[in-house]
Amino acid sequence: MPPAGHVSLIAVVDANATHRSQVTQALVSLYCVNEYPDGERALHGLRAAPPSVILVDEFSPPHGGFDFVLLAKADPVLSKIPIILTSKTPVTAITEQLKRCGADCFLPKPYRRSTLINSITAQVNKHVEADWENLPLKARAALKGTVQIFNNISDFIAAGEPVPFASVKEACAPLVDAIGQNDFKSILNGVKEHDNYSYAHSLRVATLLSLFGHTLGLKPEDQLVLASGGLLHDAGKISIPHEVLNKPGRLTDEEFTVMKSHVTETIKFLNISPDIPKPVIIIAAQHHEKLDGTGYPNQLKGGDLNDLARMASIVDVFSALTDRRVYKPPMEAEKALAIMTDEMGSHLDQHFLALFKTMLLDAVVD
Repeated sequence: MPPAGHVSLIAVVDANATHRSQVTQALVSLYCVNEYPDGERALHGLRAAPPSVILVDEFSPPHGGFDFVLLAKADPVLSKIPIILTSKTPVTAITEQLKRCGADCFLPKPYRRSTLINSITAQVNKHVEADWENLPLKARAALKGTVQIFNNISDFIAAGEPVPFASVKEACAPLVDAIGQNDFKSILNGVKEHDNYSYAHSLRVATLLSLFGHTLGLKPEDQLVLASGGLLHDAGKISIPHEVLNKPGRLTDEEFTVMKSHVTETIKFLNISPDIPKPVIIIAAQHHEKLDGTGYPNQLKGGDLNDLARMASIVDVFSALTDRRVYKPPMEAEKALAIMTDEMGSHLDQHFLALFKTMLLDAVVD
């Protein structure tokens, strides 16, 4: 797991410049990417900047992908780095070559963006996701189901297709059940070290928002809507470039405009799904609005803000402050709550914030 201040680096070795560029664009919101047009230059570059995962095409020059994998696996600097071999050749025709070269994964071309991301995150997060197998049943099901639906969102967006809300609810149902059984800490701990920040943040928001609803006495079906809203609230961030999404320090005015666009992109995406409940869209649309009207995208203020939005903004801010980011370690919960109380009084609903604090104290959330 990369420490704060580090983003996982993915290396792409492929002679086709267009394909290298497409892969880079598909990954840029999640990872840093180095491109290499051939294996020879790749080996030199990889030794200088070892990546978390190497993606290599079967026909990469000078001697092909299988030869490259053999050389990389024999190199003391590169031997432990997972390698995904991609090819248009059917796997049945190259099974023996795959075994012989030692590639960690095979990815048949053409592939969807979600398949690419799933393959890469499976390697980057191999140990994290393997540990999920040791968790209680509900927590394990919640993590596996939500990461799958989250990784598929980009395909729905790219295709202009609605997200199947039934699948979202199905993925979030074990989460709500776990909260009802007071077993949600396994979910929060299980996602803590996951490399996909957007997923980790969204699942934390989903969990804490559903827990908030549970604390307020909402029915499980209403908690399920809250959890679904939390999971989907930042779906539009898939369109935000990595250098903006993970920039340490203050964003420029231009970068902040780009960042704010994730809300309108999320709403646009959710609005094409006729079965998504209005509360889910409200959570996505209003979680960056502030009581004093200085939020975005519509500068809503006071009575214009829905109670769901007030709850969601508190959970989102708390999660953002206490998330592990690529440029900072997680903030202690007590410090985050102090900042939210002392410095954000005009932004956040203090009545709901007091309830949220009580919830955290009762739950003893780390």
